[in-house]
Amino acid sequence: MNIHINKGDIYGLIGRNGAGKTTLFKVLLGLSRFDSGSLSILGAQNETQNNQNRRRIGFLVGPSFYGYLNARQNLHYFRKLKGVRDKKEVDRVLEIVGLNTHEAEVPVDRFSLGMKQRLGIANALLGNPEILVFDEPINGLDPLGIHDVRTLFEKLNREENKTLIISSHILSELEHTATRFGIIHNGIVLKEMTLDDFHSRENITSIRISDNDVDRARQVLTDAGIDIKGVEQARSSLEESYFSLIGGEQNA
Repeated sequence: MNIHINKGDIYGLIGRNGAGKTTLFKVLLGLSRFDSGSLSILGAQNETQNNQNRRRIGFLVGPSFYGYLNARQNLHYFRKLKGVRDKKEVDRVLEIVGLNTHEAEVPVDRFSLGMKQRLGIANALLGNPEILVFDEPINGLDPLGIHDVRTLFEKLNREENKTLIISSHILSELEHTATRFGIIHNGIVLKEMTLDDFHSRENITSIRISDNDVDRARQVLTDAGIDIKGVEQARSSLEESYFSLIGGEQNA
């Protein structure tokens, strides 16, 4: 598995259950070991340096909070675990994710799934890490919740200068969010591409007529004195690119 994530990317990791996404995240976070190869986090030269640089990574791999505590109390608990001394850090991250003063005082077991996801993102932001890792952050959210999380990710990338690594099954949503993609299947990264790469991947040109022979249709229309109003470049979706690489929907 070879994967390259650049500073400033919103990197979308795409793959079915069991493809290796969460395992990759665990290796990145130091929760699992790998048998061969190398890993460099923020330019580290060895595993000791990797461990030091892991402190600069925030992550959300499924929100897990104490339901009887409110959002603020939960964040203070995790702030202490992470060694973040500044108590104002809790207010800072709550403001970033849009949890207001009233919501921050509500017990977490009364939170909607969308609010829990925002709290999980706030937890990942404690200590102001440079890299954020989110495993299926929009799983189970309704359309409004998905939109809110997407907007938040774009804000973190654009205004907070964060590098984001996001895995998701909702390919169309990653297409709206990510700037770079890695397609993983059976533990192998099949391809890495930018947004422009997969938009131009098929390179299919279509004229808005029923005839599929573009050159002949263009000639016929020109000979007939018919003005061609426009030729559009067809774009394949991220979903189509993914299925093409892994060998069809049956392998999804």
